[in-house]
Amino acid sequence: MNAFRSIEFLDEGIVRMLDQRKLPHETIYNDYLTYEEVAQAIQDMVIRGAPAIGAAAAYGMALTAHNTGCETRDALISELATASEALARSRPTAVNLFWALDRMNKRIADPSLGSVSALQKATLAESHAIAKEDVAINKAIGMNALPLIPDKATIIHHCNTGSLATVDYGTALGVIRTAHEDGKKVFALLDETRPRLQGGRLSAYELKEQGIPFKVIVDGASGHFMRTLGVDLCVVGTDRVAANGDVANKIGTYNLAVVAYENGVPFYVAAPTTTIDMATKHGDEIEIEERPASEITHVRECQITPDGVEVGNPAFDVTPTKYITAIITEKGVVYPPFDENLVALMDAD
Repeated sequence: MNAFRSIEFLDEGIVRMLDQRKLPHETIYNDYLTYEEVAQAIQDMVIRGAPAIGAAAAYGMALTAHNTGCETRDALISELATASEALARSRPTAVNLFWALDRMNKRIADPSLGSVSALQKATLAESHAIAKEDVAINKAIGMNALPLIPDKATIIHHCNTGSLATVDYGTALGVIRTAHEDGKKVFALLDETRPRLQGGRLSAYELKEQGIPFKVIVDGASGHFMRTLGVDLCVVGTDRVAANGDVANKIGTYNLAVVAYENGVPFYVAAPTTTIDMATKHGDEIEIEERPASEITHVRECQITPDGVEVGNPAFDVTPTKYITAIITEKGVVYPPFDENLVALMDAD
């Protein structure tokens, strides 16, 4: 398992994940044998990032079938339904989680899968297909973004959307990686991304390993760098895109988009079409996950606030369409009006 692949399914009936809570100081892989353990790993952010969460859910289903004690097809289907419900509860905002489970459940419902063995083979094949497709989709997003990036570009990135947030390449950070590999002279400004510091810990870890020049900045410094240094574009990922083009992403994205808009800096969202939720009309319909207070009151094990303070810790915010220049997908780049052009994109073959 290479250092950037976030998740794999081992032949022994084990799901192995790179524990992102330990990075960048420790590279530790955790092994999981049950869907309950996979669901807990998603909730605890051992694995994070919408595409990676989708792959984890799919592998959690395959793991259930592989390690089942059920002797009949009907009993296994019941067990898989229970697993699907548990995995769906692990995190509420990332639509890829529900997309992957829906895809797995449709495969499981195939009446031609008439035995336990057939279900085991089908669930594993489908989960592998989801993971493989994710890598291909990410690379296509990067290629579609290339014309948007100047040959010499300073780019602000928020959170972590690279190999660690996907299966093995990256969405928004993959855009930066693709431009670098294409020979463009890119320089990244990485928001450290409070409170879990995915930018400072994870994006910096990835770009350092890939030899891409970067600087870590505090979240509140983006406007300063846009005004004084000059920034060519911002590129972020997303956990869900509503039908009107509103996007839910890591908390702080909205702030960055507003500042970019004020400074005339293009603001791009890299989004696999699996992240586009046409059933959600606008961003206000997206459930925003509230994370534990300890993520705010503590940095690692060190408490930084007085005892007993009240804390608000939404994991995501919603960026309205007016601040988004374009949404970059594996099928192409979508521009406003998003409510029309996203429909056309999703209806296209």
